[in-house]
Amino acid sequence: MVKLTKIYTRTGDKGDTGLVSGKRVSKTASRIEAIGAVDEVNAAIGVALAALTPDDPMTLLLSHIQNDLFDLGADLATPEKIDGALRLWPAQTEWLEAQIDKMNENLPPLTSFILPAGGVATSNLHLARAITRRAERDVWRLIETLPDGEIVFPAIPTYLNRLSDFLFVAARKTARRQGGEVLWQPGGNRP
Repeated sequence: MVKLTKIYTRTGDKGDTGLVSGKRVSKTASRIEAIGAVDEVNAAIGVALAALTPDDPMTLLLSHIQNDLFDLGADLATPEKIDGALRLWPAQTEWLEAQIDKMNENLPPLTSFILPAGGVATSNLHLARAITRRAERDVWRLIETLPDGEIVFPAIPTYLNRLSDFLFVAARKTARRQGGEVLWQPGGNRP
């Protein structure tokens, strides 16, 4: 269990930050960039949640994902094999896939690309999806440049890839409850 009694520590005032092992790294390191992008995804999901009612079925799903994203962040912050370290498990991605399949059952097939617009919750789900794609790219950039001895568990990029799919389908599902999806009209503004 985490217990924070003091919010500021001053340990990062010179541009570095600590990982789970206690190792200090630059705040501009690829690993920290990836962790920060995952934090942005979680915050964007929080904004989408704020636009939903507590009894909306999407609320429970998004709250579940926020917790998983903290697991994912802890996993990213542990670049070495440590017994008992908090890791993201493939079952968490499988849960996402099951939710996508359930949501997609009653959605009509796409006949056009969907613009990232609609109601407040829908638009924020699209924003969270776009940020998730960036977080996934940041994780892959980290994987491609891993220093010797560091790891990124394979469940992490897979989860982020599936999360962006989940958020897309969640935005479609939410849009249909909020008045409909906004479809792209190819060349619709040309003279």
